[in-house]
Amino acid sequence: MADARLPDLKVFWTRTPEALCGLLQCGLDGLSTADAQDRLERYGPNTDAPPRRAGPVRAVTRRLFEPLSLILLAAGVVSVATGDAGGGSIIVAILVLSIGLDTVQEGYALKAAEELRRSVALRAEARRDGRFVDVDVAAIVPGDILRVRAGDIVPADALVLSASGFTADEAALTGEPYPVEKRAGPAETPDAAEATNALFRGAVAQTGEAIALAVGTGRLTLFGAAAAALAEARGPSPFQRDLHAFGLVVARLTLALVVIVLAVRVLAGRPALDSLMFAVALAVGLTPELLPMITTVTLSRGAIRMARRKVIVKRLAAIHDLGAMTVLCTDKTGTLTSAEIALAGSLDAAGRPSARPARLGAIAGRLGGDRGALDLALARGAPAEDGWTETARRAFDFSRRLGSILTSGPEGAVLIVKGAAEAVLPLCTTQRAQGVPADGRGGARGGGRAYPRHWPPRDSGHIAIASRPWTTPPGEIGGEDEADLVFEGLCTFVDPPKPTAAGAIARLAAAGITLKILSGDDPVIVRRIAGLVGIDAEDVLSGPDIEAFSDEALAVRAQAVHAYGRLAPDQKSRIVKALRARGAVVGFLGDGINDSPALKVADVGLSVEGATGVAQAAADMILLAPDLEVVADGVEEGRRTFANILKYVRMGASSNLGNMLSMAVASMTLPFLPMLPTQILLNNLLYDFSEIGIPFDTVRPEAVARPQVWDMRGLLRFAAVMGPLSSLFDFLTFGVLLFLFHAGETAFRTAWFLESMATQILVIFIIRTNGRPWRTRPQSALVASSLLALAVAMVLPLTPAGRWVGFQPPSPAMAAVLSGLVVAYLLAAELVKRWVVARS
Repeated sequence: MADARLPDLKVFWTRTPEALCGLLQCGLDGLSTADAQDRLERYGPNTDAPPRRAGPVRAVTRRLFEPLSLILLAAGVVSVATGDAGGGSIIVAILVLSIGLDTVQEGYALKAAEELRRSVALRAEARRDGRFVDVDVAAIVPGDILRVRAGDIVPADALVLSASGFTADEAALTGEPYPVEKRAGPAETPDAAEATNALFRGAVAQTGEAIALAVGTGRLTLFGAAAAALAEARGPSPFQRDLHAFGLVVARLTLALVVIVLAVRVLAGRPALDSLMFAVALAVGLTPELLPMITTVTLSRGAIRMARRKVIVKRLAAIHDLGAMTVLCTDKTGTLTSAEIALAGSLDAAGRPSARPARLGAIAGRLGGDRGALDLALARGAPAEDGWTETARRAFDFSRRLGSILTSGPEGAVLIVKGAAEAVLPLCTTQRAQGVPADGRGGARGGGRAYPRHWPPRDSGHIAIASRPWTTPPGEIGGEDEADLVFEGLCTFVDPPKPTAAGAIARLAAAGITLKILSGDDPVIVRRIAGLVGIDAEDVLSGPDIEAFSDEALAVRAQAVHAYGRLAPDQKSRIVKALRARGAVVGFLGDGINDSPALKVADVGLSVEGATGVAQAAADMILLAPDLEVVADGVEEGRRTFANILKYVRMGASSNLGNMLSMAVASMTLPFLPMLPTQILLNNLLYDFSEIGIPFDTVRPEAVARPQVWDMRGLLRFAAVMGPLSSLFDFLTFGVLLFLFHAGETAFRTAWFLESMATQILVIFIIRTNGRPWRTRPQSALVASSLLALAVAMVLPLTPAGRWVGFQPPSPAMAAVLSGLVVAYLLAAELVKRWVVARS
């Protein structure tokens, strides 16, 4: 843990080295070994706290205390206590298996997350006892003097003391794909992305070398603040919240029905023990005890199918959350764009397309040995030219922000200068496009300008190219030689959008998902990329804009704004929270360290295979291909998975409610029990077995067309209509059995068992789809499980085992009448289902 005495240095780059040394109680010549060890004990190691991992006992206990689990556990225990050891054991076994599968899956996910977390750097150079030595990155402390070279990963947040041609790739931290020049000197900005004198832990040194004063380590770095989100407890997902709410509804209905039935039977003078056993059987029958298993199996199968679509699922419930997603927030670099800088244009001094600036820039880059990202893009975008040789070179200097090369080729001896526009333009006196003489400040003597007013463009990276004929003998290039130049023009660069991005965004929009860009890059660049991929970016908010909003105001503003730039990590997470506060199910796709807080607070966090370890650890799913098309595929799979879960819930809620209502009414009006407790449990067991094929069932396209969430009112409305409809036909069956066939207790129970099983199982094929059943064929696994369960139920009364559970074979006439009632019920269910669906 960091010592409380460490001063607040959030914007350390606005302070001088001497001021920081005073605050850190150190010098600019480095630390002694003893002082470094003392600071390590005071401030703690330069690492991040690992995410809290619940032990297996805690994980099991959390699941066991879900309402559905408690109902099942109580029903199983009471069943065993009242003599039905077989039924009770089955219930408890189902519960144990469901909880076990879910716990094991979560354990694998947490283990994977821990493996994905990797150190930012293994070794670092620090000045100890007057000389630079290699130390473990965890041993870096505030006050250390660091040396960072090309290829190194910056080990701490630090202030640059000196630099030689040093650039750093901060894309994982800020979202900007272009290398950032770092140099010593004051910086007044509070924005870390514009702090040219600061190094940030996790950035990658691209070129040159820098000496820097370590200021923040561990969790007191920009990296550490983002990684700390992994250690925060995560709230329940939308799927977990809805499942919990459904469990509470079932618990209330079960308790109410059991209490009413038990009270009425006891008050009517029926045997108390028989009444208690019957009430317990009703409780078990009303409870969808296979829901945990159906849910786990369906989600697991969804995870397998999503893996085939290049999506690795770390948290099973996230499959549903992805299908329920209504807003997808995404970083720009690497997700919407290719994260590979490309030459966008080569413009002359008047802003017109011209190949000459890129051609000269590529010649200078190839001969001069520069291998920066912009030079590589020039090499790819401009054709190679033979016949040019290097005569002399003045290397790129970041203090001057330009470099020069003297070349010899088809045009003779030519001095080529390239660099930042604001550094090159003052050295130009003429321009290639119009040849207007210009003064040394870049303004034309005749009142014009040597370049258009809108240059340099803000929505892309760029370098300026200038040249002049070399008329003296070849020699070293001095500062006086970089004068009286001809401004050739600009080479502009972009991180282009992926070819599939616009199509994938349109596909997501058609699926009811709004896409928003949350980027650390410049708002102007964000607006340009948004326009290219089809996102409304009329308004683009920046980090300072976000800071000015209260949480309530941001929740309102975030609904209409679809593009954000120059965001800090905590601002990204604030936007995600603001969207969730207004009822949206929010997904976040990101791959950088700066994305991890938003990944953590989103309903479903999505990262990519090549992302930083912190981003992967914070995510719920990892995309093996960083492409929005993969997200769209995953959304479809998530909705298909949830649609099958919802089928079980609708079937169980309606059929179980109907049967239990019938049994409750019959038990209070008939002189005998309509079914024995064992027969009720057998009915429930066979019905549950008939539904184990649901995870493999097909889904109609309209079921995955829009975001799907648990509609508790719609579910209760469906059960409130379909359940009583089932009871109505049960009462018709009672009347036929009592008044037409004058059935005794055993015949009554057998006939009703057969009618109940047939109606419950066959109605599966009607309820499984909102459309006509014959238009969408059920999957073979569902057909097999349903018909096998039905066959067992129909044959059982004809076997010796049937007599053991209290059945007898029905007469042919009774079987024929029951068949007619079943057909009538199925027709009525199809008609009523269409009416209920039309009003949902």
